[in-house]
Amino acid sequence: MIKKSRLSIDRTEASIILCGLYIFFSLAGNIAATKVTYFGSMVMDAGFIYSLTFTWRDLIHKQLGQRAAYTTIWLAAAINLLAALYFQIVVMMPAQIDWAASGGQSAWEFLFSLQLRITLASILTALIAELIDTKVYQLWTAGKRAGWPQWTRVAVSNSVSIPVDSLLFPIIAFAGVVGTEGLHQMFWTNIIVKAAITALVFWTIYLVPERPIYEE
Repeated sequence: MIKKSRLSIDRTEASIILCGLYIFFSLAGNIAATKVTYFGSMVMDAGFIYSLTFTWRDLIHKQLGQRAAYTTIWLAAAINLLAALYFQIVVMMPAQIDWAASGGQSAWEFLFSLQLRITLASILTALIAELIDTKVYQLWTAGKRAGWPQWTRVAVSNSVSIPVDSLLFPIIAFAGVVGTEGLHQMFWTNIIVKAAITALVFWTIYLVPERPIYEE
């Protein structure tokens, strides 16, 4: 009997770690996106942690396969929707008088009414962009370029999905709340920030070997 090393993990643990973090990036990004922020002249929502989902999806695809990547994308969409609906129930619950007088209720109504729209926008956008990302990644790794450096998988799939996400999300989530100029700035800022984050974390693809990181 071969003794496992302390760092070895099984398939279930690998799935929980990879998929759990993807869902965290997605959910935290959608909640943070209720705030519109800026960096100098660049305007964007504060949910930039969501940018990590593009590269992290590639890690899931590489380690667990295409089917697991699709499952995680749909699961993240369902969890985000359920969370948004729960927040709407919380908004409708009676507010304690002192807490409401201090602005708590009005803040919740503004943020989480907007959050529902943001979540719906994110779900639609994510399904389109991430499914495109999955398809491009699969085509790249299944073709003649399968032997190319692994970072090219991340670069190519993200270069297609990021512009799609950056175009659709601001329009669906903020049209009518943010002006045309602001939406235009958000589009370009999203591309710049998401591309920068990809450049910073692309190396994580090498943390996941071609062989499974788990032991059967």
